[in-house]
Amino acid sequence: MSTLVVTILLVVLVVLVVLAIVRSVRIIPQATAGIVERFGRYHRTLNAGLNVVTPFVDRLRPLIDLREQVVSFPPQPVITRDNLVVGIDTVIYFQVTDPRAATYEVANYITAVEQLTVTTLRNVVGGMDLETALTSRDQINTELRQELDEATGKWGIRVGRVELKAIEPPSSIQDSMEKQMRADRDKRAAILSAEGNKQSAILNAEGERQAAVLKARGESEAAVLRAEAEAKAQAARARGQAEAILTVFRAIHEGNPDQRLLAYQYMQMLPQIAQGDSNKVWIVPSEIGKALEGIGGLFGGVRPQAVPDTPEPAGNSGPGSQLDPPAGRHAGLEGWLTGSGGPVHDGAVGDGEGGAVPRAGHAGSAPFNDDPSLV
Repeated sequence: MSTLVVTILLVVLVVLVVLAIVRSVRIIPQATAGIVERFGRYHRTLNAGLNVVTPFVDRLRPLIDLREQVVSFPPQPVITRDNLVVGIDTVIYFQVTDPRAATYEVANYITAVEQLTVTTLRNVVGGMDLETALTSRDQINTELRQELDEATGKWGIRVGRVELKAIEPPSSIQDSMEKQMRADRDKRAAILSAEGNKQSAILNAEGERQAAVLKARGESEAAVLRAEAEAKAQAARARGQAEAILTVFRAIHEGNPDQRLLAYQYMQMLPQIAQGDSNKVWIVPSEIGKALEGIGGLFGGVRPQAVPDTPEPAGNSGPGSQLDPPAGRHAGLEGWLTGSGGPVHDGAVGDGEGGAVPRAGHAGSAPFNDDPSLV
């Protein structure tokens, strides 16, 4: 009986020793801390690693996470300065820096941080209107972080960042804002379109003006060139005609033609005078009689006589008086062609017909004697 009791006592003693050893050894994970209380009072803080406590005397409280924590709070209704209720969703990044203060200075630091964030947010946003609150998130975040960090410092908590996830105005305000934004964008689009049309019209006008200027300048230069070419052509034609006429008259003066040759040439030119589709009426020149007389003298060798019944013009002795008696020449016609003869009168013409050849009435008044380039 005594042996059994001793055995039981030894087993109990071994169990108590093992239990004491187990309760005295504490392993604290990294980035956590443990608060040890002895007889209900704070004794010390256990850091990461292997720690030994007094069993049945010291009590270890739940471990505290020392890492930076992220807490997202549900949207909170906040009234702005212009009496609009908006829902603001916030996110807080904080870290426990003093486990003892976080354990004994506040009952639940997460709830405390949440309530402090709501009150601070209402104070900050309440002094702004809706448009300022929507465009001043950085300012709101900075003010919230400063207020929370100052208030939570005695709790052993450091607030790293405060972010506003969303600011949701009422649905009616959202519709108004969308309409305003749409109208603003339509206005910008209309302005840009008008500016584009204006620039396009200006460029088109400048292009048309430059094209008109270049076209007018080209036409002016072309007209000048055509005029210069026409003037040069006329001058060349005039010089050619003058040289041809001068050559003809030189040949006539050097050949010294007689009356019969001139009459023959005169008769050869008559068919050319009658040529042409527009010639409806052919007027026989008054010199045709004298030309026929010259041709008759050429073939008959007899000097033509005047027709008795043909009346003579006043101041003329007869048709034969116009010919040179020694050579049988027509002095008036030859003189007009050579530029040195006297007046040429029509022969065998009635009253009012014929007369002196224009500009051939006197020596030195021939048309070619008046042109210095042909003399």
